[in-house]
Amino acid sequence: MTERETTRLNAWSNELRRVHQRLRDALAVAQSAVNDGGPSEDATRDLLLYCHGFCAALDGHHRGEDRALFPAIEAAHPHLAPVLRSLEQDHSMIAHLLGELSAAVNRAASRAELSLHLDGVAAVMETHFRYEERQLVRVLESLELDDAVTDVLGPL
Repeated sequence: MTERETTRLNAWSNELRRVHQRLRDALAVAQSAVNDGGPSEDATRDLLLYCHGFCAALDGHHRGEDRALFPAIEAAHPHLAPVLRSLEQDHSMIAHLLGELSAAVNRAASRAELSLHLDGVAAVMETHFRYEERQLVRVLESLELDDAVTDVLGPL
């Protein structure tokens, strides 16, 4: 294996960690917009902006994993199918939570309610990311996948 091939293989595990950190950072910005945003209307307006970006990024990340990454992992490591199904279930739960957050933003919910929605997303997202990294990082270090990073891990 050439140095370039080794770098590409290791890059998938590094890219996953980078994407997860960018999503954590985006969520923190949305949380700040609610918690430090002044009157509820200002917080809601800011959250509309941040939520659309954060929600689209997180959803795009999970769609990329479901469409490209997980099938490639399952083809190379069939024994990980139960782990991948569990991660896909998390994706579905997170999509539901994002939908509830979006609905709360659109109806101009109180700062307290918006904060609860964000805290719920944060808790599930963090648990999901940690489990995913524990289960898949070593696999990603040896996964041969030539797709573009944005197609596999989302448009971040």
